[in-house]
Amino acid sequence: MEEILKRLEIIEKHVLDRNIILKNVLNFNEACKYLELSQSHLYKLTSAGTIPYYKPNGKKLYFNRAELDQWLLRNRNTTQEEIDKKAADYLIKKGRVKL
Repeated sequence: MEEILKRLEIIEKHVLDRNIILKNVLNFNEACKYLELSQSHLYKLTSAGTIPYYKPNGKKLYFNRAELDQWLLRNRNTTQEEIDKKAADYLIKKGRVKL
């Protein structure tokens, strides 16, 4: 019986996680789960204006999932291959290397 209850809890967690992915607007707790952040850290990000959020009634915080995705994907790091290609293109453009 205990094994069944554990499995049901796991299934419930997966269903709730899937529902978060399908929603466009997330409440504060859902955003914490989605971003894998603690509540205190998310509060710090909102109070500093670092993360986009909405406060329609002046109390509860809501988040647009698409905007959170954009926020997560900011500050992309360039791969070594991209850096090498830019360097080669620069040298060719300046005429220092001839093909």
